[in-house]
Amino acid sequence: MNSNGFGSNILVLDGKNWDRWNALMKSLFGALEVSEIVKNGYEDLVGNPTDAQRTALKEAKKKDCIVLFYIQQNVDNQHFENISKATRSQDTWDILENYHTGREKVKQVKLQSYIRKYEMMQMEADQKVSDYFSKLTAIVNQMRTCGENITYQMVVEKVMRSLSPKFDFIVVVIQEAKDVKTMKIEELQNSLEAHELLVLDRSSERSVQQAFQVQISKKEGNQKDFKKKGKSKANWSNNGKNQIEDKAESSRR
Repeated sequence: MNSNGFGSNILVLDGKNWDRWNALMKSLFGALEVSEIVKNGYEDLVGNPTDAQRTALKEAKKKDCIVLFYIQQNVDNQHFENISKATRSQDTWDILENYHTGREKVKQVKLQSYIRKYEMMQMEADQKVSDYFSKLTAIVNQMRTCGENITYQMVVEKVMRSLSPKFDFIVVVIQEAKDVKTMKIEELQNSLEAHELLVLDRSSERSVQQAFQVQISKKEGNQKDFKKKGKSKANWSNNGKNQIEDKAESSRR
């Protein structure tokens, strides 16, 4: 605690809390009556200053040093490196403000891109539930990093309306059996994966049955072909025998 009644450690600026840190520091500047110095700085004396001007300049420099101390004391190492060469509070504040204002603009551009991807995302027909949730969660996390306030309920509703048609039945069941507004994302994913597994098991059983049926059909077809060939050989043998007997009979005549 210093003579002004304020602790030296207010809040450390770490790159993620600029808005809060900015508000706290401006409140502190107001309490210390140094907001004007931070905003406009102070001018050095020229010519032949009066004693009053010298006293005012000395007081301004003292206040400026106090502000500079508070700023330097409440930033992390990365931010300190950015402002370490500045010797006045105005220059220091301008560096931090311009840095974060520029970052906010970049952040907003990125956010708009993520929002478009999020809104257009649809589950592909052959995509697994786990893969779709992973892809969607990654975009949601990126949106939150850029400051977007997206709730778990919004994500659940997004999943429900963007699933592939094969999940239409289970979606209706979930909507009728559970309160979607309080449903957790993990709970929804577990329900969908259980349905997916059931569908895959039934599909596998049908494939085995179809393959078995094809084998039976082939076997029956081979047996029919064998019988047809047997009859054809027998007919040919009888016809040949009859022809030989007819020739023998003709020669005797």
